[in-house]
Amino acid sequence: MAHRTAEVDATVLRRVASGDRAALADLYAEHAPWLVLRLSRRCNDPGLVDEVVQDTFLAVWKGARRWDGRGEVAAWIWGIGVRRLVDALRRRPVATATLDPHVDGIVLAAEEQVLLGVEYGDLGGALARLSPELRAVVQATVLDGLTTREAGRLLGIPAGTVKTRMLRAKAALREDLA
Repeated sequence: MAHRTAEVDATVLRRVASGDRAALADLYAEHAPWLVLRLSRRCNDPGLVDEVVQDTFLAVWKGARRWDGRGEVAAWIWGIGVRRLVDALRRRPVATATLDPHVDGIVLAAEEQVLLGVEYGDLGGALARLSPELRAVVQATVLDGLTTREAGRLLGIPAGTVKTRMLRAKAALREDLA
């Protein structure tokens, strides 16, 4: 199945921004399947993933005017979706938001454990101490799972700059966590 071009997505998103519900349905049909798949790799709770996907497209509907035209629409949607997932995981009761992979009969996916560890562990503090530019690259590539190219589009910087900032971020994190 061929995916449509970034230009078509941009046109559809502009229609969403003007209040076109059919355009939102079109955007959902094009992007929801891969969003479910990618979020499912980070969270093994299908109900939570479905809720996050719905919240993501509600945010797209409400915030389509805020898309500034830089980067691909898919990367913008992914950024919203993964932030919604992290927020949903944070809202879980403290008893399930531990690093124990078996809590109250719920088995947390490995990536879900890492996401929780980022917030509650030493890594969270180390990430918070990074400059905003370095933290954004780590967020996009490591936590959001974007490629260097996708992260560059999302952040509005060249892929080479993403690589350079990631090298600097890794060095800073190694030093901070040593």
